[in-house]
Order: sequence, then C-alpha cells, then structure tokens
Amino acid sequence: MKSKIFFVIPSLDYYGGAERMMFNILSYINLEKFDVTLVLFTQTGDFISSLNPKIKVRILKVNRIKFYLFKFIPFLFKEKPDIVFTGWGELSAFLAPFIPFFPKIKFIARETNIVSRHVTRKEIKFFYKFYNNYYKIIAQSDDMKNDLIEKIKVKPEKIVKINNPVDFDFIEEKLSETLDDERFQNKKFKKVLAVGNLSYRKGIDNLLKVFSHLKNEKIELFILGTGTQEEEYKKMKMELDLQNVHFWGIKNNPYQYFANADLFVLSSRYEGFPNVLLEAGACGTYALANDCPGGIREIIQPKINGEIADIENHKKFAEKIIEILNETFDGEIIKNSIKSRFSKEIIMGKYEEILENASRKVGNAD
Repeated sequence: MKSKIFFVIPSLDYYGGAERMMFNILSYINLEKFDVTLVLFTQTGDFISSLNPKIKVRILKVNRIKFYLFKFIPFLFKEKPDIVFTGWGELSAFLAPFIPFFPKIKFIARETNIVSRHVTRKEIKFFYKFYNNYYKIIAQSDDMKNDLIEKIKVKPEKIVKINNPVDFDFIEEKLSETLDDERFQNKKFKKVLAVGNLSYRKGIDNLLKVFSHLKNEKIELFILGTGTQEEEYKKMKMELDLQNVHFWGIKNNPYQYFANADLFVLSSRYEGFPNVLLEAGACGTYALANDCPGGIREIIQPKINGEIADIENHKKFAEKIIEILNETFDGEIIKNSIKSRFSKEIIMGKYEEILENASRKVGNAD
C-alpha cells in the first residue's frame, strides 16, 4: 500500500529557490511507492503545468502564510496523510506547535534560510521554539545546519543535511532553445548576470555600488528578477548614473542567459543553498560570489567553477570582476564540477531515503 504524502508550499513560481526545489522533488519522486498530493496556497506558478498528472493538486485559497493554518489543520484531520513535507521555512515554523495533535503523521520540514539571519519578527521566532516537534528537518548546507543547532536549539539528531540538486536534463532541454535576444548576444561588451528576487537579502544595492566603479569599462550588468525593492534599486541606478546596468524582469528561459553570460555574480547577504549558483555552473558559466553564509564554500571550487570575495569592499570586488573577465575558463570543467557533486541522481536519492524511512515509521512515536 502506498504511503500518502502531502507536499506543502505557497506556490510553484520559478524565481524562488524553495519552489524550484519542490518541483525537483515532485519530478523525481517514485509514484509507484507514494501517493502524492501537492498543497498550494494559490494556483500560481510556472511549474504547475509541468507536474506529472498523477500528482494531485489541492488549493487552499489563502493569500498569507499566517492564515493557512485555519484551512490546513482541518484539512489534515480530514485527509489523514502518512507524511507531511513542508518546503517553506516560515510555513514550517507556524505548523510546528500543532504537530503533537497528529501523532500518527511524520512531519518533515525543509528549511530554506539561515533562520537567525532571516527571521526578525518576534512572533515568527516564537514558533521556531517548537521546531523539535518535527520528525526530521532538512538543512541545505553546513551553515544552515549549524545555525539551527546553535541558534534555534534544534537537536542535532533531528537534522539531515541535503544539498540542493541540479536537473541537468531539464537545463539541457532549455539550452536547446534559441536565445532570441540580440542585445544579450552583443560581443562588444562583457556580460555579467545576476538572477534572483529583488530584496534586501540578495544584496543588489551592493552590486550597484560595485558597478559604479565599472562605468568606464566595456562591461554590462543584466539583472533578472522582480521583487519588493525593485523600484528602490532602479532609483539607485539612476542616482549612480549606471548606464551599464539593466533590469530585465522575469525571463521564461533564464538558462540561455546563464549560458551566454561571461560571468555570473551572486551578491546575497546570506543564502540557504543558492540554486542560481548551481544553475550557472550547470550552464558552464564561471561565478563570483559574495562571501556570505549559506553553503557558498560548499559549491564554489576556487579557480575551477568560481571565486569568492567580499562584495562590501565595492572597489576590490569590481577589480575582481575585471580580472575574471580577462581570463578564459573551460565550460565543461565548470559543468562537471557541479554535476559530480549536485546532480539530481545524487541528491534526490537522499530525499527518497528520508521519505522511505519516514514511511516505515508511520504511526510510531519517535
């Protein structure tokens, strides 16, 4: 008999690492072993149409995380799944105090951020006090694991570290499409790419300050993504008179931009385990990453697939960009650096293992 699993996340949009990770899990999971239902807040997201039709989708019709419990808790009592897998940090925190009311269900949380850095609101911090109620908590990196143990006081035996995977088959399919964007193919300028949500955490303000030192170079910065601070960053661009910086919003196929960039830059202040850094490498593009918490040093192999520097030293970071753009790197070596460690075959096997272990223990208290 198949184990019944609920996977819970607000949406399946592309420009969120947690959403892409959930899609990867759902694409890989063995549907002969598990009866899978995806529970979303709203029916939004680029990946929904690509899901296996055997995966059931339920929509809670809520717009805020703090409201989802009012619908999700009764839903759990009614549907009685064997396993609940939550793929969003704050969502997992809000659910944690209610786990003891469902002793027969194994709850697994996949943490998405360095909690002590990311969570600032007292009411959310309160819910993290109940995190040990989970059967297992997946940390994406050593930085995240250590933060959960030292700052959130999660028992070490509750945590399983699983890095994020890269779906090379999916990326190769996307790279076979034509990049219909003449400006990005302009060989007169070196192209630096940044991809992600335009929020404080992603450090785009620091990246703009870096490019204030590159005004006279034949280097352009293309930023893909949208977010709450987009207008603020566009205003900052104007104030700094950055003619070489372009905000290009969301692209349906960002992989062509990864592959055609001369350099990928990660400017984040902290990360969980950045998918965009993995995907840049999977497309054969060298990376320069800010030295921030979140598994950066687990991904970057210096002088092989990228380098690490302190972006808050804006001038030196700009000099490093120039230095890298004057070098040549082997795209296949970069790809193999990522594939040998983070391919979906390697990583998703670890997810299957944790789900199978949970399935065997369903109905038993820890």
